[in-house]
Amino acid sequence: MKNPSRSFALTASLALSAAGAVVLTQPQDDAPIPERSQVDLIIGDRIGSQPRFAVPDCLAPHGEPELVSAGRILAQVLWDDLEFEREFRMLPRDTYATVPPARSVTDLPFQAWQELGADGVVSCSLTGLPDGRVSVQARLFNTRSLESAFGVEYSGTLRNVRVYAHELSDEIHRQQRGLEGVARSRITFVSDRDSESALGLVENRRTKEVYVADYDGANVQRVTVSRSLNVTPTWSVNGRAIAYTSWRSGPPDVFISHIYEGRLESPLGGTVEVHNWLPSYSPDGRYIAFTSNRDGNPELYISRTDGTDLRRLTNHPGIDTSPTWSPVGLQIAFTSNRTGSPQIYVVGVDGTGLRRITFESYCDRPTWSPAPYNEIAYASRTGPGYDIKVVDLATNEVRQLTFGLGSNESPSYAANGRHLVFSSDRSGDRQLFLIGRDGRGLRRITNSGNNEMPGWSK
Repeated sequence: MKNPSRSFALTASLALSAAGAVVLTQPQDDAPIPERSQVDLIIGDRIGSQPRFAVPDCLAPHGEPELVSAGRILAQVLWDDLEFEREFRMLPRDTYATVPPARSVTDLPFQAWQELGADGVVSCSLTGLPDGRVSVQARLFNTRSLESAFGVEYSGTLRNVRVYAHELSDEIHRQQRGLEGVARSRITFVSDRDSESALGLVENRRTKEVYVADYDGANVQRVTVSRSLNVTPTWSVNGRAIAYTSWRSGPPDVFISHIYEGRLESPLGGTVEVHNWLPSYSPDGRYIAFTSNRDGNPELYISRTDGTDLRRLTNHPGIDTSPTWSPVGLQIAFTSNRTGSPQIYVVGVDGTGLRRITFESYCDRPTWSPAPYNEIAYASRTGPGYDIKVVDLATNEVRQLTFGLGSNESPSYAANGRHLVFSSDRSGDRQLFLIGRDGRGLRRITNSGNNEMPGWSK
């Protein structure tokens, strides 16, 4: 199999021929719902103008080196999170040198911030608590009116400083823009970064294991330790489990890792003859769609997540694979070569209403956007490699997000539909990148090993 990141190649080449489950640490365990002020003030009321925000380092009132360092990290992560959504014009942090430090979280040099051009400033402080935990206080100030737009307070361990920054970013976007941010979301992916040789009969074949990371690529944690081929991971709706295809028991089968419980399931009953692969969770989290050869030909099936209530969705001599659910769960998009080269199709979950969506040379790995958008992103062959394209299902208009730099594959939408993650070999090895649905804001988020087949949490 030349390139297992393409699901159709995976389906068409099943010649590829253990382990325990990993328990992941939940960063939110000691990050409770924040206490929040009742103030509700929107900064920046000029029509067509984005407010300019600044995020100086968080204060450490008693100067503890550990808290000073954490304050810098929190401020930088928050700045990056706010800049990512492009709702505010973020003033570069290296321009803050002319602004005197705040005396407290509420006592800021507002005139200096005004002179620098800031409309809003996020002020925060970290204070050690007697039990060894920390208190994080944050306020968003309007530098023109000198009013506090809102304030929050967190308490927990210092190891969760990035979590506090992500939560604060999502709070600011929600309160200032009515936008559900994705700073607390996570991405699962496949990587060979640990460079282990696979167990079994294939000598010197490298493994591909499943990992998870924060949306920005930080805080990487390993999910599988099977030393086998594990591919196409996808998140459960509640973010507590990951379904993926694995050769850990020999033939390919769908496994579900409950990542915070250390529990592993294989609910679809794979055998030497029955192969299952490419799982996809329904929007309500009760069902999975997948490809299986259990009736002789690779077709799409739907079952409950425990393997019951199994039903066949497609029936065609061609290969049907790579399912993705519509936001309301009434349709499924998939890849099929039933008319020649692989193309994207849509069908109702009752098997009716089949229609072809793409008419190009080769299309694969569809991913349906969340609401309010109604579009499908996919990988399209545009030469020797692939590019990410998006088709608007209301107008059939196709727009291209990447343009021939490397081979770009396996797109997956963020929960708010504004961004996609995909894999690309544009840098030589295969890495993960983020991009806006408008083709702007490209950002690389991995560096170690080869990383591919990303899935963004809901």
